[in-house]
Amino acid sequence: MADPKGFMMTPRELPTRRPVDVRIQDWKEVYEPQPFDQLQKQAGRCMDCGIPFCHQGCPLGNLIPEWNDLIWRGDKSEAIARLHATNNFPEFTGRLCPAPCETACVVAINSTAVTIKQVELRIIEEAFEAGKVLPLPPDRLTGKTVAVIGSGPAGLAAAQQLTRAGHTVAVYERAPKIGGLLRFGIPEFKMEKSILDRRITQMEAEGTRFRSGVDVGAEVSGQQLRTRYDAVILAVGATQARDLPIEGRELNGIFQAMEYLPWGNLQSLGQVSEPAINVHGKHVVILGGGDTGADCLGTAIRQGAASVTQLEIMPRPTAERPSSQPWPMYPMIFRVSSAHEELDNRVFSVSTQKFLGDEDGNLRALSLVETEFVDGKFQSIPGTERELHADFAFLAMGFVGPEKNELLTQLEVAFDERGNIKRGEDYQTSTEGVFVCGDAGRGQSLIVWAIAEGRSAAASVDAFLVGRTQLPSPILPTARPMMV
Repeated sequence: MADPKGFMMTPRELPTRRPVDVRIQDWKEVYEPQPFDQLQKQAGRCMDCGIPFCHQGCPLGNLIPEWNDLIWRGDKSEAIARLHATNNFPEFTGRLCPAPCETACVVAINSTAVTIKQVELRIIEEAFEAGKVLPLPPDRLTGKTVAVIGSGPAGLAAAQQLTRAGHTVAVYERAPKIGGLLRFGIPEFKMEKSILDRRITQMEAEGTRFRSGVDVGAEVSGQQLRTRYDAVILAVGATQARDLPIEGRELNGIFQAMEYLPWGNLQSLGQVSEPAINVHGKHVVILGGGDTGADCLGTAIRQGAASVTQLEIMPRPTAERPSSQPWPMYPMIFRVSSAHEELDNRVFSVSTQKFLGDEDGNLRALSLVETEFVDGKFQSIPGTERELHADFAFLAMGFVGPEKNELLTQLEVAFDERGNIKRGEDYQTSTEGVFVCGDAGRGQSLIVWAIAEGRSAAASVDAFLVGRTQLPSPILPTARPMMV
């Protein structure tokens, strides 16, 4: 264990965020550096709890007490070895995961959890700074080939595992650059794209081949993939956004969040001077109170919106853990993201009845009504109708499964009752040699689940290709996603 008295003597402390009035002037990440001795004290709060429930909270099975102890002792080299043993990309999860491990921390039963996520992030950043994150090419090649379709966290994890196992892996991405939603959906202020680029460089040095700007299914058919490769992994994500088909949906100024966020990223990187969707000086409404909505909020603030209002149909969560979600479950509590520190104008328990436009077909307002949850469904409260002025509305209401595109038709994969790609215990679809991992098979979930699924699918593909595998398999596909 770490410091025997750490959890009693040391209060929880996270690194400070840059001042709001400073950080909204740029697109850089919001946190300031944390002194290493302060981090060591935080790692020392990890107690000798007997059964580390943080393992249960983490789909990757991260060896959290081990690397907390190593950091407390100052052994950075062994800490990164233990962290990389279960997680290909801790620099991604350390920034983007909502940390279900922390809500399952034993210290959190009657105190504040260990800052697991921050310790994880600092371990990998210290390793990169020291030049200890090196390519790990295989000793020999198996002669087997694998195509990975999609370059999000699930696809990248599967590709890296299979490359290191000696297979020749090609990752296909329809976007112009590799990274999927990590590159085009996650704002720069949450994860700078240089963080992604350095990991891609490592994977290229290991032997993974990247094919960006290729629309698989159109430019390369499913049959061509199956002829050219010994196995195919579908890591295409759940990119079919939930829509709101109400009156006025066709008005100008209404966009899905994933139509808007890529333009913010291009603007933040200086790749466009005038983004196609720019809310500077405009009034913005965001429908959806989750992480994607917060990403839209932070982006709109940095673009200089005149106002931003975020709507949520659910009632405002409580500050304390609900009795229906006891420890170590992930609780639905009121949370304040970095974007909400910059501007928190959330409105709860409201529903959009229709979009209202002007004579030119542009959005001018939303017609709202307050709601209450009765007998398992939302009901409008008479007399609470009102209008909310808006020049832009962004729909951030989640995703309903993978896009039913030509590729999936060509590969003849089946779908389950939820609209996801159907698969067996080995991650194989109804088509032999075609596997699926991540949100495409699981449904919309967390980045940590995506990486765990990519690692698990890689183990199944390895066994399929050579009859056995030494690759770890963190999870089975039948495990239900944690609702976060």
